[in-house]
Amino acid sequence: MGCLGMAGPFPLAMWANKAPHQPLTSAASDNQWSHSLFALVPSWTRKILFKRESDLNHQLLEDVSNMSVSSEFGITLQKCGVVDVEHDPQTAYITLVINNTNTLLSTNITDLILLDNITGLRIQKTSGNTTTDGVQIYRKRFLQGGEHFVINYSALLDAKEMWDGRILTLPAKLTFSSSSQIMYSHAITASGFFIAFFISLVLTCAVFLIIYRTQIFKWSFCSKNQEIQHELSQNHKLEHSQFNSGDLFSEDIIMNDQIIDILSFEEPGNMLRALEDLEVASLTRADADLEAQRTQICKEVIGMMLKNMVLSHNLFPHVEKKISSIFKKRFLAMEKEIQEEYERKMVALTAECNLETKKKMEAQCQKARAANEEAEELMKKINEKPAVEYRNLLDRLHRLDQDHLKRFLLVKQEEYFAKAYRQLAVTQRKELHTIFFAQITNATLKGELKLEAAKTLVEGYSKIQGDIEELMDFLQASRKYHLNRRFSYREYLISKIQLRHSHVSALINAAATQISSLLNKMERAGHLPESHLGMLLDRAETEINFVKQKFDHDLKQEKQKLRQKLITKRRREMLQKQKEHQKEQLSFGDPFKTTNDITHYLRHWKDLLSGHTIEFEELVEKLDNEASEELKELLFSLTEKAIEEFKRVQCGVFVQELVKLNVPKLFLLEAVEEHKKEMAVKHEQLEREEHDKSMAAEELLQFTRQKLNQELETGISEQKKLRSWERSVFMQLLSLPLSLSEEELLRMRQELHCCFSQVDSSLAWPKIRARTLLQTFEMEQRDTEMLKVDQNLAMTSKQQHSKMGKTGSRNRNKLDILKKSLQAKILIYEDLVKDENLNKIKNELQLEKEHHLRDLENKLGEYIASLAFQKTVKKSKMLELYTAIINVQAMLFEQLSTSKTLSKLECIQILEAHNPEIEELDRKLEYEMLHKDSAQQHLISRQRWILDGLGLSSEAVETNAERHVTVLLRQAMNKCRQFINLYQQSLRDEQWNCVVLENLLENIEMDAFLAIYSQELRLAGYLAKLTRVPMGMLHRVLNWLLPSSSQSEVLSVLDSINKYSDGVVDSDSNADESGSCRKRKNQELWQAREKKVRQDLINRSLEKIPSLKNRKDR
Repeated sequence: MGCLGMAGPFPLAMWANKAPHQPLTSAASDNQWSHSLFALVPSWTRKILFKRESDLNHQLLEDVSNMSVSSEFGITLQKCGVVDVEHDPQTAYITLVINNTNTLLSTNITDLILLDNITGLRIQKTSGNTTTDGVQIYRKRFLQGGEHFVINYSALLDAKEMWDGRILTLPAKLTFSSSSQIMYSHAITASGFFIAFFISLVLTCAVFLIIYRTQIFKWSFCSKNQEIQHELSQNHKLEHSQFNSGDLFSEDIIMNDQIIDILSFEEPGNMLRALEDLEVASLTRADADLEAQRTQICKEVIGMMLKNMVLSHNLFPHVEKKISSIFKKRFLAMEKEIQEEYERKMVALTAECNLETKKKMEAQCQKARAANEEAEELMKKINEKPAVEYRNLLDRLHRLDQDHLKRFLLVKQEEYFAKAYRQLAVTQRKELHTIFFAQITNATLKGELKLEAAKTLVEGYSKIQGDIEELMDFLQASRKYHLNRRFSYREYLISKIQLRHSHVSALINAAATQISSLLNKMERAGHLPESHLGMLLDRAETEINFVKQKFDHDLKQEKQKLRQKLITKRRREMLQKQKEHQKEQLSFGDPFKTTNDITHYLRHWKDLLSGHTIEFEELVEKLDNEASEELKELLFSLTEKAIEEFKRVQCGVFVQELVKLNVPKLFLLEAVEEHKKEMAVKHEQLEREEHDKSMAAEELLQFTRQKLNQELETGISEQKKLRSWERSVFMQLLSLPLSLSEEELLRMRQELHCCFSQVDSSLAWPKIRARTLLQTFEMEQRDTEMLKVDQNLAMTSKQQHSKMGKTGSRNRNKLDILKKSLQAKILIYEDLVKDENLNKIKNELQLEKEHHLRDLENKLGEYIASLAFQKTVKKSKMLELYTAIINVQAMLFEQLSTSKTLSKLECIQILEAHNPEIEELDRKLEYEMLHKDSAQQHLISRQRWILDGLGLSSEAVETNAERHVTVLLRQAMNKCRQFINLYQQSLRDEQWNCVVLENLLENIEMDAFLAIYSQELRLAGYLAKLTRVPMGMLHRVLNWLLPSSSQSEVLSVLDSINKYSDGVVDSDSNADESGSCRKRKNQELWQAREKKVRQDLINRSLEKIPSLKNRKDR
């Protein structure tokens, strides 16, 4: 990623039509230390590519017009504008140009994101892209080499930001991915963009040019020729949503171009690493493709379900249209929210990764500087060859340290973005489920959807979601298999290319060596004076270098031409295949017009997408192989020319020179003939070696493919086990003694779907996580070994210091010790054993997967436990209230008896008068219970239609002698599978109904209990009226009896008692004001009663403490 900006503003008072035209150049630094590493992981429709950030602090050169530095890709960003100062308010007309027309350096770039600062401007006309926090965001999927892209908009100047001579600094920032590099894609920086607004008194129109990287650019860049190019580039529109998956296939085609760059231009030693980075990008692209397919299928399935409800007369057409319209709006809103969340995550992660990279790199640089300073001090004391060797070793170690740190940061930040991508994918899946269940609930509450129809929809949705998950599991496993197969074949091609390069290098070196060998042989034979030998060897070295340089130059040039040819052919054939696939998909059309059977619809997509994947992978493999063969022909053709050129130099130049120096011609011819035989033998030897190694590579490829086939079967089998585990978890949940309402069951199903939609693993995540773990383990192993080396160094230095006496000798020995230490550290970087780490990674990934599944299961358990806990808390609260009222009644009865207000017989009569009401409530409860049991039996009997409706017996007797046994067996197996599925569905329905009926029973019991509680409250109020209990005392007693209730709940109970007592309850103040002997006596009785109640509660609490109870028993 890059940022184009200038270090400071400068005067721009020049007329636009007089500004000299300057070539578009990039300001990106070529210095490797000026980049910070981070990965920009795109959304569902983008691949992961890794970018480097150009240093922002480029020094300004004195020559303003020549201060830009060319980018290695020839990509430039330019921002220009004019200001109309004759009208108020002043208007700026802005143009942004992304130029990829450098014929020598241009390459295809993808995933362009342009951030345009518009602080101080009020945008009037723009292309509709989002504006947030003073920044406009433009996106473009693809910009082909040789094209440019132009953005125009107008804006009013904010008067608050302007005064005479005010200069606004408005940078523009462009990030992109290059199709010619994989790991370290260069980005360009538009290092500032300055609009200089000088409010002039001149009446003429003052036009000021906004420049990019201090280049003066003519306003005429929008010339007619560029307009034509702009017309041709309109097929690559700016995207308003990064989650639009319409061109996933096209982007996959563009990404596939990168294999040509790897095979053509990558160093043989770096090919596998570049291929691994491309593999991660391809896996991420496949994840995006699959996620888009999942979302589309889910939305279409919901629409089909609603239309099927209309066909089955369970839903009115106008209601279906209304619900479908709401679904579409909610889905659009969801995509917008996910898009905004994606942008927030990208900004936050980018900033975080930049900060981490800066800290790590600064620490590494500081460490390197300290080591260099120490080396400089030591070298000042020893001005010898060993000091130079030591410095070279130190530089090599620093490079290794820096490269490994960059790689570690790269994969670590790649993991950050992959994790964010996965979180967004899971969020989108959850939102889809949430939208469905929320809309079904709302439609049911509004009466638009009957309860039975809602249950049918939910049950159908749950079943279809299981089918969708199984479909996506298969598609994911299939895509993983084919991508692994693709990259195993590419590894095979790379191994062949490496063999060819080794073969060619050996042939060229052998041919070149023959020239010097011929001269040395003539000298040893005594035919060439020693005085001429040195001159001829120097000339031979010059000629050899010239031939080798010409070979390298020609190879590079021819590869560039071949690359364009291969990519053109590749894209043509891939696009043709894409059109064929799109035509087949469009022929399917509206899924409901083709079929109303959702199972058939999913099966169709399974067959269609699987077939398309196989066809595309076969085409990719064919094109990869053709590219490899053409590169082979090119390499061998140029190698033969180079060898012929060496022969020409040997025979046409040096043989003639030797003849002039009176070397016997016959002896020369014998030597040349011997060299020809040696070359032929060498050629045969290399061919045999290449053939043997090629056969071994082919065997390895076949073994790898067999292993991939086994992994495919194992992966599908393991995923089926996981889905079976899902269903068993669901059945176990339903078999628990739960009592849930229909709405609570809907929420539980929603939670189940949200959890189970995370059981799969993305294609890219295991690979990305494995890379991170490998780098982490290697770093830990390296640090441990480095620490041992440092400890040995310290011990050895201490021993040498005690032995040596002279300073010079001590310094030389110290240098030798340091050199050995550096060599040991370099070996640690180069000789790390990876087998142990690979096994650790495999085990770690398996543990993480198990923990993830356990977390999902625990999350479900927590959700169910929270539902049960809420119901238990509600029951416990009700029971506590009831017990408190009974205790209050007992206290009041005891007070009536003690105070002689009522006799014992009168108290019994009050209770007997209260009993009929309670008995009536009991009878109602018993009736509701019987009604509930009969309803349950009715629902169970309704499930038996499944067993009778299969028609097994009737079909079993329809045997026909002409029908094959295998056909009958297949039908029987199908019926068996159908029977099992229907029986499981029947069991689920029965358990579902039992859970709902249990909740209905609890509600009946709770209603009866509330009625009884109300009667008890009424009795407590009547008793309070008779006893004239003081309000303050009753309040304190209720506080003791209701320890878990809030004060508002206690006051509510108190108010209810007061209401049923007709407000006759005495207050504490009235009790205090009474001067009569009777009331003083009553007050004393109430105080004693309060103390007794309090002491009884204390004793009861103490009895519940085991230790105190045991002490009391002793």
